[in-house]
Amino acid sequence: MGIDEYGGGQGPQPDVLVVTTNDVPGYRVREVLGEVFGLTVRSRHLGSQIGAGLKSMVGGELRGLTKTLVQTRNQAMERLVEQARARGANGVLAFRFDVTEAADVGTEVCAYGTAVVIEHEFTG
Repeated sequence: MGIDEYGGGQGPQPDVLVVTTNDVPGYRVREVLGEVFGLTVRSRHLGSQIGAGLKSMVGGELRGLTKTLVQTRNQAMERLVEQARARGANGVLAFRFDVTEAADVGTEVCAYGTAVVIEHEFTG
């Protein structure tokens, strides 16, 4: 698997900037629109569960499960961005993920943060 299959996040020019910080250097928050989140629950198919069980006996990375988790996190983040955009935000501050097991059938991933309208600070 290539590096693209393990990564995530935004491209170089997003219309909704998502950051883990409480502010963005060079910008000021003009309006706070409130909490936004993106949620998804992904089940593991039987083949990957059997493969993961066998792999856990000998050790090493569970590549299939890693790839599934990356895809799940990316989907949750995309849903968060859609919700922020629908509210009129162009930024999400204090972005985080929460990951939990969902009733032993899959993994629940929630991406959350605070939707804001930010604008460039002008000095001079």
